[in-house]
Amino acid sequence: MTASTRHPQSTLTLRLSKAEMVLVFITMLWGGTFLLVHNVMTVSGPMFFVGLRFAAAALFVGLVSARCLTGLTATELKAGVLIGTAIMLGYGLQTMGLQTISSSQSAFITALYVPFVPLLQWLVLGRRPGLMPSIGICLAFVGLMLLAGPEGGALHFSEGEVVTLVSAVAIAGEIILISRYAGQVDVRRVTVVQLATASLLSFLMIVPTQERLPEFSWLLLLSALGLGAMSAVIQVAMNWAQKSVSPTRATLIYAGEPVWAGIVGRIAGERLPGVALLGGLLIVVAVVVSELRWRRSVGENPTQERHFEGERSTDL
Repeated sequence: MTASTRHPQSTLTLRLSKAEMVLVFITMLWGGTFLLVHNVMTVSGPMFFVGLRFAAAALFVGLVSARCLTGLTATELKAGVLIGTAIMLGYGLQTMGLQTISSSQSAFITALYVPFVPLLQWLVLGRRPGLMPSIGICLAFVGLMLLAGPEGGALHFSEGEVVTLVSAVAIAGEIILISRYAGQVDVRRVTVVQLATASLLSFLMIVPTQERLPEFSWLLLLSALGLGAMSAVIQVAMNWAQKSVSPTRATLIYAGEPVWAGIVGRIAGERLPGVALLGGLLIVVAVVVSELRWRRSVGENPTQERHFEGERSTDL
């Protein structure tokens, strides 16, 4: 028996799959949308803009996926409606908050869905997060608490902050629902349904919220079309990538969103205090930590190798 057999060696590896790299890319796109939406709120109400944005997104995906739409199943319709409802609540409330709080602050509060996802995942799916994702979640939570007050202070829970916080719960639900149905549906068909549902429900919400319809504006039209195209790419990518990426791992990648939003905000003139920058650093560390996996090799026989993963093997 060799020394390596008697004394297992632990190594730490960092692996990033293609699906995870796609999620990193769309997180960069996602983080860049906050400032644009914040500016659009000067010419439009939140629900009308969200409805217009997702109508454009549904149109874009529908045109590309026209040939496969005839095969829509009952499961895909159910999944699309549920995910679309979560999208409407998440983006609608987030956009409402952007009427009164800054784009950076909105991104930071929204990102609180990081600790919400594994908790909801545990309650709804009965799947507890592993060691490394749990450590990453704790780091992300601390980082997000530091980032929650871009001016270096604590949250005062204004109306804009409260609705944005509620939107984070809805976004957490969206991520879990996507993972719940990802392996059972056609990505293109379910994406069209969820985008169309989000658009329709957003337009319907104009009545109970008594929102005024905006006048024509090129800023509104071009922003809706641009963000619609971006939303189409993001939703298709999320549905595809989360077939192989677990909710916890996906959420920790999405935790980079406020960092990218902060970068865009800084370019536009927003300045973050040192405590907020520290929070951003902790989020980046949390994402990296969540991707680390302990591997312990026992002997030289590959069949004896054990893996200490942060997720169940079926989640990867």
